[in-house]
Amino acid sequence: MYIFNSHSEFFRHPQGGIKTNETITFKILVNRKSFGPQLLIEKRHDYDRICYDKIKMEWISREKNYDIYRAETLIKEYGHYYYSFIFDDMKSPDYELLVYDEDYITPDWAKGGIIYHIFVDRFFRRKILSKKGAIIRKWGQTPYYLPDEKGRVLNNDFFGGNLDGIAEKLDYIASLGVNIIYLSPIFEAYSNHKYDTGDYHKIDPMFGTEASLKKLIRKAKKHGISIILDGVFSHTGDDSIYFNKYGRYDSSGAYQSKDSPYYEWYTFNNWNEDYLSWWGIKTLPQINKNNPSYVDFITGKKGVLSHWQKTGIRGWRLDVVDELPDEFIEKIRSSVKSHDKDALIVGEVWEDASNKYSYDRLKKYFCGKELDSVTNYPLRKGIIEYVKNKDCTLLFETMNKIMETYPPPTLNCLMNILGSHDTERILTLLGSSSIPSSKDQMAESRLSEPELKQGIKLLKIAVLLQMTLPGIPCIYYGDEAGMEGWIDPFNRRCYPWGKENKDILDFYYFITKFRKANKVFAEGKYRCLIHDKEVFVFERFDENERIIMAVNLSQNDISLKLKEDMVEYTSLKKGKVFNIKEEDFLILMKK
Repeated sequence: MYIFNSHSEFFRHPQGGIKTNETITFKILVNRKSFGPQLLIEKRHDYDRICYDKIKMEWISREKNYDIYRAETLIKEYGHYYYSFIFDDMKSPDYELLVYDEDYITPDWAKGGIIYHIFVDRFFRRKILSKKGAIIRKWGQTPYYLPDEKGRVLNNDFFGGNLDGIAEKLDYIASLGVNIIYLSPIFEAYSNHKYDTGDYHKIDPMFGTEASLKKLIRKAKKHGISIILDGVFSHTGDDSIYFNKYGRYDSSGAYQSKDSPYYEWYTFNNWNEDYLSWWGIKTLPQINKNNPSYVDFITGKKGVLSHWQKTGIRGWRLDVVDELPDEFIEKIRSSVKSHDKDALIVGEVWEDASNKYSYDRLKKYFCGKELDSVTNYPLRKGIIEYVKNKDCTLLFETMNKIMETYPPPTLNCLMNILGSHDTERILTLLGSSSIPSSKDQMAESRLSEPELKQGIKLLKIAVLLQMTLPGIPCIYYGDEAGMEGWIDPFNRRCYPWGKENKDILDFYYFITKFRKANKVFAEGKYRCLIHDKEVFVFERFDENERIIMAVNLSQNDISLKLKEDMVEYTSLKKGKVFNIKEEDFLILMKK
């Protein structure tokens, strides 16, 4: 009866999220025997919808057996919307339309760059620092993973990586084309991972001092690298100045007294042993993020964010941002941007962030008042599904969804990851033919020679996609060196200095140099040319450049035929027909 493609510029222009007060043009092809449609726009608030506008579409022309209708409109209020087409006897499916504030901008300096994610304790140790209760391990040993006699995994083994160690390796990090280092939490805490914050105003002594951070920031800046920190604001540690369960701090914590200035930060069902904790983990008492005292402590003029922004950091990655109320995130943005309007704010989100519900609330991450970016786990899932299972359907659909709904300023800042401290190492995931059934087996697990060979081949393709699709690729330290490992803590081993996999590292040098040399990867447009299960071909382009990435994961060589001459990036072969070998890729360019 009708033809409409929500991913097409012809049918809906512009694509992506829409600015407030920006004209949107809709077109639809309707069978001539049908009556003209109306465009229905509804605003969404949590699980409710209300009619925003209903517009009679205008007939503009005919094409074969179809009439073409058009409607133009603009939306004045940012938020989440649906649109659909109404006919006399039917209604089309609903299509999403995210509208963001017209003043929303994201940092240009970050776009086109590369992020390097460092788990500080395991990257490089220059001089071993220590503190009471820390167990110092030999570099490269397997992290402790077995529970103690009380069933607890204490995460109190340290390998000595610290901020000075990172500063010493800046030449290496810069050689990968990196312009942003994202540090795992560095504030004082009992554990090696530091997600159990003990004191938001102090650097953990295992990592250095505030002077160490300032020195790292200063030296990194000379390499064109900015530092962003991990902000863990949904919970603290039970061993903290604020909760103080074990009395290690010279203060009155919420666990010790109802008169503590921090008592109302937490929720006790029955003081003091029965309290809400993050995901039921008793060492991580949950914060009441609506508490005015806590919100001011983090976002106020003398708050945590202000303190660390003054050191020269360029932004934050907000841990489990789904658990932070919109009002809190808005205040975080306001505080950070008041110090540096170009600071980068990334939220940890594992799903589609354009329509995310959390605690029965529709999140407003991309409406212009909260985040610049999110951790792009949906893309990671699409890439792995394609590379591992030889089916690009999920990758194609994921990219369509992102391009259709995410605001362009957000799109070019997305943190595109293949691995993180929360996931298996990407080489292990792609190369392994089976998954170990226990942590004991995971501790000993290594890829066999055939698995490693296949894993490297697939890893190169995954990294090609990560480096060239819209957004900012994030390298998890050591992925470029061929590090292996299943889930935590085996994905957090020590960087293998002097024992890197040269084949993998050389490929990272190749692909990061290629990305850095071509500005089209900063804000160029994306278009998929072929999505045929094992074959995925797309282009990035602007008015000056056109680059095609063509991947063939089939068991046969294929021929790619183009309408115009292109040049193959590595061989400099020129023409309109190119051969792509089985389980291989080509990069084609035209400038």
